[in-house]
Amino acid sequence: MYAKTTTWVIFFFLVLSVSLSDPRTNQVALSCGTLKPPPNTSIIPAFVKEMESLSQLITTHHWGTHFVNSTPPMYGLAQCFQDLSHTDCLLCYAACRTKIPRCLPSLSATIFLDGCYLRYDNYSFYQQPTDPSRDAVICSSSSKQELENEDRMEFVKNVGFAIRNVTKAAVDNGGFGVAQVKGSVYALAQCWKTVGRDGCRACLEKGGEAVRGCAPKKEGRALNAGCYLRYSTEKFYMADHGHGLSVSRGIIIAVVLAAAAFILLSLFAAYAGYAKLVQIKQERSGVGLASISINKYSSLKFKYETLEKATDYFNSSRKIGQGGGGSVFKGTLPNGKTVAVKRLIYNTRQWVDEFFNEVNLISGIQHKHLVKLLGCSIEGPESLLVYEYVPNKSLDHFLFDKNKVQILTWNERLNIIVGTAEGLAYLHEGSTIRIIHRDIKSGNVLLDENLSPKIADFGLARCFAADKSHLSTGIAGTLGYMAPEYLVQGQLTEKADVYSFGVLVLEIVSGKRNSTFRQDWDDSDSLLHKVWKLYISNDLARAVDPCLRDDFPAEEASRVLQIGLLCTQASVALRPSMAEVLAMLTNKERAAIPNPNQPPFLNATGGSTINRSYSANSSVSNALTKVVASCTSTESSSVPSSYADFKNCTSFAQ
Repeated sequence: MYAKTTTWVIFFFLVLSVSLSDPRTNQVALSCGTLKPPPNTSIIPAFVKEMESLSQLITTHHWGTHFVNSTPPMYGLAQCFQDLSHTDCLLCYAACRTKIPRCLPSLSATIFLDGCYLRYDNYSFYQQPTDPSRDAVICSSSSKQELENEDRMEFVKNVGFAIRNVTKAAVDNGGFGVAQVKGSVYALAQCWKTVGRDGCRACLEKGGEAVRGCAPKKEGRALNAGCYLRYSTEKFYMADHGHGLSVSRGIIIAVVLAAAAFILLSLFAAYAGYAKLVQIKQERSGVGLASISINKYSSLKFKYETLEKATDYFNSSRKIGQGGGGSVFKGTLPNGKTVAVKRLIYNTRQWVDEFFNEVNLISGIQHKHLVKLLGCSIEGPESLLVYEYVPNKSLDHFLFDKNKVQILTWNERLNIIVGTAEGLAYLHEGSTIRIIHRDIKSGNVLLDENLSPKIADFGLARCFAADKSHLSTGIAGTLGYMAPEYLVQGQLTEKADVYSFGVLVLEIVSGKRNSTFRQDWDDSDSLLHKVWKLYISNDLARAVDPCLRDDFPAEEASRVLQIGLLCTQASVALRPSMAEVLAMLTNKERAAIPNPNQPPFLNATGGSTINRSYSANSSVSNALTKVVASCTSTESSSVPSSYADFKNCTSFAQ
């Protein structure tokens, strides 16, 4: 009981201590540009790199600029206001970073908080003090209407005086200044480090002229390309931060803390007794099962600070992967265990859903061919997932990289195919819930030190009850791997994974992406079509990766390719289950494999998101053409009602 009481007292002290500071994360303005990236390009990788670099600069210097040499290019600037403490600066920037992704995929965005600033653009804007198309002034809705005319005139005069003083102070003191006039008007000015002294003066003079028009409103803010200026009737800045509290204030706080601690200790004894009675009552009535479940899975929780240190504060040298949802870093926990930490920098509805979906679905299942989720953290500025570390990265590096580090042998390829089939069969039938992965592809199959496969990335996975034949859901996944009935009608079953697995089998055996063409084949054909034509001409062995140099059993390779074609049949009913696929792959007696029907010929570019256009020359061509016009790369779904519902990362999907 003493330990619990001490914890509560410490918590109270921390809360009160934090309340004495103010990171000023109130959003003043968020402006998104109208330009979008060119077709078939994405700014997400550049954006992720930009935000990570600026984060490191903010941590070290409280401001920074960074340029990403991409197509289109990306320039970024972030800066905290000079009066903020180091902790408040990091909190303010974290708030900026989680809000500005709402502008994606715009090529430019600007966000002003009351304590910091963040902007990215496709041109170098650093030395631009003003911009008529962007500069703005915001006045509060409340005013000094209650004052007599003479007092109102005096207030307006004081506002002008404060603005002149704060402008001079900022220009003379490296871009930052505060001012106070007769205890009735407070002002702060902050110029960006990139505009220089002359630019700072020009920016604040323009902003000051605009913000004077807010009086007699109680507050006014000028938001310019090169600076920020604010006045208020209340003191909002922390200019004396770091110089200690005054004696009188310190005494008052000490007395308050002592009194609060005494009251808290007194109340806690009563609360502890009451909580114990409630717990006993819950356990007897069965209501306490939820809390028991939370305690059972408490090992899933990681402290954000622990994972920061494990990855050397997300050092770029530790990065081992990059996806649309975030970056993956190699980390070493305090106990010496090596892990992979997935850093999700977005707080949009899509990524919140995927984060909790992945935690809920796979935290309770374990299989040698599924990447194990070790835990999560949702307490820091971004959400983190912690996985077992798989050293050999993803399968696509071995199959499709131009400079291949290692060429997979036939036996290694077959073992990867069989292992992936085992993992999918377990998801579909071996666990307590039926799980459909929805994004089976080479990039989501990781290889361990023995080149054994592990299925990863369950952000799009779905589960459904045994009494349902299918789910009707939004379309999500990767073109070239998506089953036609799911792409056209949104009807999701395990057979969608079977289709994706079939495409993956053809890629593993051939060493080519579903969109990669050979000069001696018709360039209008997808990989499925090419393999199918070789099947009907009884020449399947010709589809095997030439890197193997005929060092493979032709009959066995042909059987595996035929199984891949079985999995990619247009008819859902004709596709085998993953359990049946596994039986065919491991059949030592070489029993006859059914003859596949012609697969759908989707000429999609593999690896692209489903808002990219494509053509179809199968019987579903017209339907697909209509559907793809309205598709997005992820489905629309609701956000969990509260983060509190997932605080322990243990709620399983129903």
